[in-house]
Amino acid sequence: MQGKTFFIDLTKCTACRGCQVACKQWKKLPAEETRNWGSFQNPKDLTFNTYKLVRFTEVMEGEKFRQWYFFPDQCRHCIYPPCKMVGDMYDDKAILQDEETGAVLFTEHTRNLDFEEIRMSCPYDIPRLDEDSLIQSKCDMCFDRVQNGMLPACVLSCPTGTMNFGERDAMMELANKRLEEVRKIRPEAVLADARDLRVVFLCEESPRAYHRYAVASADVPTISRKAALAKVVAPAKRIFG
Repeated sequence: MQGKTFFIDLTKCTACRGCQVACKQWKKLPAEETRNWGSFQNPKDLTFNTYKLVRFTEVMEGEKFRQWYFFPDQCRHCIYPPCKMVGDMYDDKAILQDEETGAVLFTEHTRNLDFEEIRMSCPYDIPRLDEDSLIQSKCDMCFDRVQNGMLPACVLSCPTGTMNFGERDAMMELANKRLEEVRKIRPEAVLADARDLRVVFLCEESPRAYHRYAVASADVPTISRKAALAKVVAPAKRIFG
């Protein structure tokens, strides 16, 4: 298995939000109307027009502040994407997966899908809906840039080396080497769901210390029942139409 992979080293993230801004600029997405909700995280969550969001988590020890954890959230471009498996049951043009890069791409045909069904199939709670058009959106791996030999905008903007992108084998080699280094200081460090995803996060401790959906939950499996059924049904659908 080859294709492209992001390696995101959270030990180096300073929450500058350059990646978040670069994504908006390249995609020409409008800014969100925001409000003070008691956190530096802004906006509060992913939306139809926000594909990348740096999440802030304040880590406490008892009542004493310990540190901040920063998590640049985005689509994980699953190697076997549950959203596509479910979507293919209804419209196989709605969610595509590029064979060369592995990028998972939402199209305008997502308007033909049940949004809640697609969102529930995602262990990382990524898909978002435009309520007027009923089209769904998320990060597309800057597919237009990558096709032309460029880095994704978020990676190009990163000043600290947090964001890395390239061929999967090279990124996994870099990730495992960096994990070995970090574990000398933080032995509980892990790579989050690395075998299943094309966006691999290096976390200093349990990924859920960073974000509830940093890794697939036991009660939201990587391949849901409906996605598993879709995988079985798909060959018959292609044969019989």
